Amino acid sequence: MLVICTHNAARSQMAEALLRWMAGETFEVYSAGTEPKAVHPLTIRVLEEMGIPTEGLRSKGVDEFLGQSFDFVITVCDQAKERCPVFPGGEQIHWSFPDPSAVQGSEEEQLEFFRRVRDMIAQRLRLWLSVTLREQRRGSVP
Repeated sequence: MLVICTHNAARSQMAEALLRWMAGETFEVYSAGTEPKAVHPLTIRVLEEMGIPTEGLRSKGVDEFLGQSFDFVITVCDQAKERCPVFPGGEQIHWSFPDPSAVQGSEEEQLEFFRRVRDMIAQRLRLWLSVTLREQRRGSVP
């Protein structure tokens, strides 16, 4: 599974870490950005607040994964959806989440927004994971 956003600094990193934590070894999960930048420090902070492992998280470009196939490719922002290369063989899924890195204000205001986005992503992943695992058990998903 590959999760893509523009900078691979917040939303896709959160989704990668959350899904690894939630699904265990059910999926191999990676994330990438169409214009990668460093992982935002508040991304690490809000994940660690939940006890989610963050070691090994690093920003990666989609080019690193070209030529690979994935069962699922999830874009988590509209800009990434528009610029995402095609990864053959997998189901393309799009979820649009606001960019916490773009929020202005005090550190506490920014942190609160990162938490909200983290929680939105976690909620969507829980729902998606429950449906996907149920369908896999029935044999209707790759």
